[in-house]
Amino acid sequence: MSTLIKGGRVITAVDDYVADVYIDGEQIKAIAQNLPFKADRVIDATGKYVIPGGIDVHTHMELPFGGTFASDDFQTGTIAAAHGGTTTIIDFAVQYRGKSMREGFDTWLQKAEDKSAIDYGLHMILTELDDNTLPDMDQLVRREGVTSFKLFTAYPGVFMVDDATIFRAMKRSADNAALICMHAENGGVIDLLIKRNLSEGKTSPNYHALSRPATTEEEATHRVIKLSEMAGVPVYIVHVSSHRAMEQIRAARDQGLPTYGETCPQYLFLSYEDYSDGSFDGAKYICSPPIREQANQEHLWKALEVDDLQAVSTDHCPFCMKEGFKGLPKQKELGKGDFSKIPNGLPGVENRLHLLYQGGVLERGWSMNRFVQLVSTAPAKLMGLFPRKGTIAVGSDADVVVWDPNRKHTISAKTHFMRVDYNPYEGMTVDGSPAYVLSRGKVIFEGDQFTGKSGDGRFIKRNTYNLP
Repeated sequence: MSTLIKGGRVITAVDDYVADVYIDGEQIKAIAQNLPFKADRVIDATGKYVIPGGIDVHTHMELPFGGTFASDDFQTGTIAAAHGGTTTIIDFAVQYRGKSMREGFDTWLQKAEDKSAIDYGLHMILTELDDNTLPDMDQLVRREGVTSFKLFTAYPGVFMVDDATIFRAMKRSADNAALICMHAENGGVIDLLIKRNLSEGKTSPNYHALSRPATTEEEATHRVIKLSEMAGVPVYIVHVSSHRAMEQIRAARDQGLPTYGETCPQYLFLSYEDYSDGSFDGAKYICSPPIREQANQEHLWKALEVDDLQAVSTDHCPFCMKEGFKGLPKQKELGKGDFSKIPNGLPGVENRLHLLYQGGVLERGWSMNRFVQLVSTAPAKLMGLFPRKGTIAVGSDADVVVWDPNRKHTISAKTHFMRVDYNPYEGMTVDGSPAYVLSRGKVIFEGDQFTGKSGDGRFIKRNTYNLP
């Protein structure tokens, strides 16, 4: 199958020019003006952008959490991702306590295979690590292409590990070149604040944020950066929610340390004021780290502009407000009367590019190059996918989005593809949306019509990082 995309404005992180893009099979074969090739299909991209497919390096499909599990699986979640212009995700396999890394890896492969509509990779969440299991990290990196590991300083008794375990993982990554990703909040302090608020009868959803102040994120971010400095390795801070944590990353980068960070749309567009009234409707905004005060947003936008933060992912982990998936009667409603039992997570995988284009390019004057860098190229480099993915180039996978800047899209739970009964950006209209989405050369979305096939996505064995 061959496809010729004609006359579009080709945008990469560094290029901006008008050309034709010829795709044969799964790869881009030629880029030039007025290509003479005949093709099975011709797409007229006049007046549109031709950009690399988005790469969301932080998703949680069907993740067990808080007595339920994320309502999107790899089928529904990846179809939704593709609708919004994302053509690759990296999800998180979990090594549960008492289990091996291999068991976690195999479990997540089984969740994804025959379901995913787009290509996917896996990180590995580590919940325990000793000298005997260190070689398992090497095996995943070298044999399976799992080249990143996530550890937590939060969620005591579930995911949280001590500093020695974090340092041990970091030191091993100096040998196998894996990237250590950190969820940075002070879980012990947060646990005490949760218990205090509940004992005082403070049970409504807004106390989730008040139990996780920005200083707990700031402290933990500083701590893990120092651990990485001692280990002599890069570190990637996931879902940075506060300017306090961002400033720790900026200070480290100013010192020349290989410190990287991502933020998420919820921290750029939503605020504590959206759920500060204490009503249970605020449960739809509960995630960790929490959504901060509105004044925090502009600091994060600026950090993205000047590269203090290098990527935007979603931390997509949706839970229904009213209708539990697979017959489960409750998801967010598990926390009625006790905010600590509200499953932590928001939907977002479908709307990441919509939101960043609107808020970054249209409202803040970003170049399209910067937009592509944040949603595709930098994630590809950090997670060992570049140049196979993350750019428009001869030899790269034909993961291509034909972006129509004149195509309006209204975000709504009534029309989105995510399997969740609300959208936190409900009613927002954006001026730009994909006209066509191609995954390895196959058109899988035409406008709002899914033309792909569940199970066509492949597991991608990643290389080690190529730091941007």
